[in-house]
Amino acid sequence: MRFMVLVKASKDSEAGVMPSTELLTEMGRFNEELVKAGVLLAGEGLHPSSKGARVRCEGKKRTVIDGPFTETKELLAGFWLLQVKSKEEAIEWIKRSPFQEGEIEIRQVFEATDFGEAMTPELLAQEDRLRAESAAKAGR
Repeated sequence: MRFMVLVKASKDSEAGVMPSTELLTEMGRFNEELVKAGVLLAGEGLHPSSKGARVRCEGKKRTVIDGPFTETKELLAGFWLLQVKSKEEAIEWIKRSPFQEGEIEIRQVFEATDFGEAMTPELLAQEDRLRAESAAKAGR
């Protein structure tokens, strides 16, 4: 099972305040543990929303909204993508993270098989092909 772990933004992260050397060192140790355990698929920090944009979709109309965005509690500062056996395992890993403040959200990632009969053999084949092409282009 794959889980997206969403690290919520704070006033500091939205202000562009960079983490301390101490926190970066602790994060490095934690990420090393995730890699050694074979559960880390990806993980990155995100620039503040002032450097971002949102695209609102309404039918065929697309509206671009430039950051910053006002509701800090709804913004993200980073993420991990973990491959674990259960939600409980993902929770146990994140409880060990070095963060002292804030909120971390854990959400299961859909697998193609979760879509049941709507995911036809043709769509499954397309999904597999696109993943392979994407991995090849990324050099994985």
